[in-house]
Amino acid sequence: MNQSFGKKYKLCSKILIESLFKEGKSVKSFPYTLLYLKQENSEDVPFQMVISAPKKINRHAHDRNRIKRVTREAIRKNKFILEDFLIETNQQLAIFLVCTAKEELSTDQMDKKITKLFSQLIEKLQHDH
Repeated sequence: MNQSFGKKYKLCSKILIESLFKEGKSVKSFPYTLLYLKQENSEDVPFQMVISAPKKINRHAHDRNRIKRVTREAIRKNKFILEDFLIETNQQLAIFLVCTAKEELSTDQMDKKITKLFSQLIEKLQHDH
């Protein structure tokens, strides 16, 4: 199982990010809000994602950077949950993940939260399908 989370997983298209906010659906699980949109992308990955930590909640850049780094690591470890489902159902997603925690959570807590969030997303995708 490949646990890499490289550049091809990064969502860069401004047009796609804008349409995510206009047409996307959301899943919430504290401290994350996840916006997603089904899409066809040219990359060979089942999902592409943006991770955001708002400046309004976390004033210091070093806090925002740490939150994003720990979140990326949690996603890298647990992405197989979502990836396997998307490959099975032959879907591709664009995802915008917003972390709204004021205080920093431990890496174990982040792992559990990401796993829970991915499970909720899979449930929602199954109901939509």
